[in-house]
Amino acid sequence: MRVRKWMVAGAFGLAFCALGAGPGAAQSLRVMEGAATAPLNVPMNRAVVVESDVPFAELSIANPGIADISTLSDRSIYVLGKAPGRTTLTLLGGDGSLIANVEVQVAPDVAEFKERLRQILPGETIEVRTANDGIVLSGTVSSTAKLDRALDLAERYAPERVSNLMSVGGTQQVMLKVRFAEMQRSVAKDISSSLAISGGNSVGINAETGTWLSGDNGLSNSTIAARNGVQGAMALGFTAGSLQFGVLLEALESKGVVRTLAEPNLTALSGQEAKFLAGGEYPIPVADNDGITIEYKPFGVELNFTPVVVDGDIINLTINAAVSSIDSSISIQTEGINVNAIQRRETSTTVEMRDGESFAIAGLLQDDFQDMTSQVPWLGDIPVLGALFRSADFQRDQSELVIIVTPHLVTPTRGRALALPTDRVRIPTEKELFLFGKVEGGSGPAGEVARQDFNGSYGYVME
Repeated sequence: MRVRKWMVAGAFGLAFCALGAGPGAAQSLRVMEGAATAPLNVPMNRAVVVESDVPFAELSIANPGIADISTLSDRSIYVLGKAPGRTTLTLLGGDGSLIANVEVQVAPDVAEFKERLRQILPGETIEVRTANDGIVLSGTVSSTAKLDRALDLAERYAPERVSNLMSVGGTQQVMLKVRFAEMQRSVAKDISSSLAISGGNSVGINAETGTWLSGDNGLSNSTIAARNGVQGAMALGFTAGSLQFGVLLEALESKGVVRTLAEPNLTALSGQEAKFLAGGEYPIPVADNDGITIEYKPFGVELNFTPVVVDGDIINLTINAAVSSIDSSISIQTEGINVNAIQRRETSTTVEMRDGESFAIAGLLQDDFQDMTSQVPWLGDIPVLGALFRSADFQRDQSELVIIVTPHLVTPTRGRALALPTDRVRIPTEKELFLFGKVEGGSGPAGEVARQDFNGSYGYVME
C-alpha cells in the first residue's frame, strides 16, 4: 500500500497544472508527498483554472479572504484572487488521504501597469515587482522627471503602497558659475566765492558767500591766502587808494569710477544645496539684559543654490546670491562703540535653463542727481557781478549692476588634470633671491605658466 501511495503521488505531481499569465494558461506544479515545490501565482481580482489528471474528492482553502475556490469538475479547480497575501490550497483523495498542499500567492495585477509604463516611458529600463499589497519599482531612469512620472503612474495602481528603488543615471552634478559686475561713476562740481571791501580802519563793508575770509584772511593783512585743506581755491587781495579788496574763488570738479567684479563657482549634486562665502563676519555689539553681546554678520561674496537636473540637460536652479561690503560712510555709535553699516546687493530667484546657457537674473540702473545753490539775498541776483555773492554745488552718482548665472553639467576628473594657482609660483632659491632679486623661482611644475608675471592672464583652470 505504501508503494502504491508513492506512485500515485508521483503521477499526480507530473499531471498537476496551474495558470501562469492569464485565464486558461497553466503553470506546471511538481507535487511531492504532502506539498508542492512551487507556489501558484494568482493576480488579484482575476481567476485561474487548475486541471489535474487525478480526480480529487475534497478541497479546501486556508484563508477564504485571500482566495476563493470552486470545483468545475473532479479534475478542475477554479481559483479567484481576492486580496494580496498567501494561503494554502489542500486537495484530498476519496479515502481522505492528502494529495497535495499547494501554496497560493495572490498579488496585485501589474500586467496593465507594465504595459502603460512601456507606452509612457519607452526605452526606460524599469523593473516592476509586487511586495505584499504594494508595487516595487527598480532600475535606472535617464532623468528625475521620468522618475517622477513612473512614481505618479504607480500611485494610480497602488496608492501609498509604492516603493521606489530606482536610480537616476547620467550626469547629476552641476557647477554654477555666477558673475557679479558693478560699475559706479560719480561726478561732483563746486563753485563758491567770497568778496570783502573795506574803506578804512573805522568803516568796512564785508560780503561773502562761504567762510573763505575767516581766520587769517583779514583785510588788514597784505596777503590773502586760502585756508588749509581747501582745494581748487584762488585768493586775490589788492588796494585802490583808501579802499581794500579781498576776493576768494573756489572751483572744483571731481570724477570717480569704481569697478567691482566677482566670479564664484560652486558644484553640487542634483537636489542638494551648496553654500559659498568669500569674505568674513563683521562684529556688531548688541545690548541686552546681560550686558553687551557680539553678533556677527557675514559680508563678502555669498552664494547659495540648489540645482535639480529635470530632464537631460535641463537644469532647475534655486539661487540666492549676494555681494556685500563694509560701508564706512555710514556709522552709528552704541554703548560707546562705533559700528559701520554694510552695503549689500542681493538676489533670490528660481530659473530653468540648459547646460551652458546663461541668464541675467538681476540688474540695477541707478542715477542720483543733486544740486544746491546758496547766495546773499538780492546781491546774488545781480547779473555777472552776482556770481561773487553766490555758491553752487552739483553732484551726480550713477551705478550699474548685473548678475549672470551659467550652469554646467560636470563629471569628476583626475586631480592631476586640474591646475592650482600655487602651481604657477615656485619658491626662489637663495641664489635667485639674494643675487638676482627674484621673488619667484624659475620654471616650476607649470612650465611656461610659472614664468608669467601678474600683468598677464591669471586665475584657475577648470578645463
